[in-house]
Amino acid sequence: MVSQSEPSVVALVGNPRPGSRTLTAAQHVASRLGTEVTTIDLATLGHELFTAERTQLDPALRTVAAARLLVVATPVYKASYTGLLKSFLDLYGPDGLAEVVAVPLVISGNPAHALVGEVHLRPLLVELGATVPTRSLTVTEADLADLDPAVDRWLERAAAPLTHALSADLVGADR
Repeated sequence: MVSQSEPSVVALVGNPRPGSRTLTAAQHVASRLGTEVTTIDLATLGHELFTAERTQLDPALRTVAAARLLVVATPVYKASYTGLLKSFLDLYGPDGLAEVVAVPLVISGNPAHALVGEVHLRPLLVELGATVPTRSLTVTEADLADLDPAVDRWLERAAAPLTHALSADLVGADR
């Protein structure tokens, strides 16, 4: 848990496979950061990304933009985040995620891809106006069997900056 106020958390999952390990990891991390978790699984919404009918996509976009704390989860595809996640995030304007505190979560098959969250995903989130106060959380496929040790190590450094960013978010906010 990050703070005593127990923030609501939105887990945004960019894996194109329904029911993926990325989904499970995102929900686990989100539940460690807050008690009220909403999950947006883009695998179930991707069919609306390039159509005029966006009955599920538009509410998902609003939910993500209104998040107090957003876990953005992606597997590593071709040394970056997924095209599905990029296509979703491209629907926001330059400050579409203003006032959102974001945590990049990267699932990698190889520890060599540990910087994907920092080099690729963080700049995208910052460009959209999100606050990214911590290093990305990168877990390998080997970590997926028991995520808690990896999350615990990350939280040792991330808890204080997250708590500070969430507290700052509340100053003068109408949320």
